[in-house]
Amino acid sequence: MKELICLVVFLVLSTLFAIAMVLAGFVFQYKKNTNLKNSTYECGIKPTQDANIRFDIKYFYYAIAFLIFDVETIFLYPFALFVNALGLFAIAEAFIFISLLVLGLVFGINKKLLRWA
Repeated sequence: MKELICLVVFLVLSTLFAIAMVLAGFVFQYKKNTNLKNSTYECGIKPTQDANIRFDIKYFYYAIAFLIFDVETIFLYPFALFVNALGLFAIAEAFIFISLLVLGLVFGINKKLLRWA
């Protein structure tokens, strides 16, 4: 029961702290809008064109593929450390996980999503 009370106190205090930080940001923000504040900052050089440019979608495909395989590495690293103690069922689950990711990679290659040019 003591652990439950400590958990509830921790959750309440952490929630109140998060709310207090958001409110402090609103209370102490600089509210005066000026042309200098609203202008684009480019290392002291006056901007010559609009800062909003469009990126090609292929860059996002590469970013998503990188994140997928980065997260895969994060999930498989603990598995690799304790593979001897986990048993056959965990090994089968890891192979299913890897095969789903490889299937997604093959799908992306077949749709030519990872072509650079």
